[in-house]
Amino acid sequence: MIMDGNGRWAQQRGKPRTMGHIEGAKTVRRIVEHARRSGVGFLTLYAFSSDNWNRPQDEVQALMKLFRRHLASETPRLLENDIRLSVIGRRDRLSPELRRAIEASERETAECDGMRLRLAVDYSSRDSLVRAASLMPQGAVLARDEFSRAIAMVNHCPGGVPDVDLMIRTGGEQRLSDFLLWECAYAELVFSRRMWPDFSSADFDAAIDDFRARDRRFGGLSKAI
Repeated sequence: MIMDGNGRWAQQRGKPRTMGHIEGAKTVRRIVEHARRSGVGFLTLYAFSSDNWNRPQDEVQALMKLFRRHLASETPRLLENDIRLSVIGRRDRLSPELRRAIEASERETAECDGMRLRLAVDYSSRDSLVRAASLMPQGAVLARDEFSRAIAMVNHCPGGVPDVDLMIRTGGEQRLSDFLLWECAYAELVFSRRMWPDFSSADFDAAIDDFRARDRRFGGLSKAI
């Protein structure tokens, strides 16, 4: 899921953009727990892209504080719901305090197996592909599975996860914005005009219903033929 529209949601209400991020964090809890109840096995949320460092410094700092605070407050709820957390993306540009909070939450939830939740922080799919390629022996002939494992390794996600089945983007924009490009080769795409703070469990269910109604051919012929 690309969680878009927090800042615009706040601006439309005459509030600072940071208020949109605070409300968006509440939506994260609601959607994550609803996805768990709905039987979703893997959920990846695009929280902060590598390009987001170009935003105003006060907004970036507020986001990083929000991440750290919510990692601490939400980890007990993840344990209660049997949800394992992983954070994918670069870590060298994050503060030591945030890195420690990430590592603590990952460690505490490592044995959970009800759902795998991944937060993409300082994440760029293209950068991940470049870094994974740099790990490969020069001239090596690789299978896709091997390269997928290399991508998982550079993103601090040992073992990786399956390819994306459904990509949902809120906020009305219709693009992938450098998110999971390799993993989305055959993903179904749903674009919602709903801003992320307003995105509801019913909206999530509607996207799932849309997905289930589609004819996924993976380059082959329709089953209906």
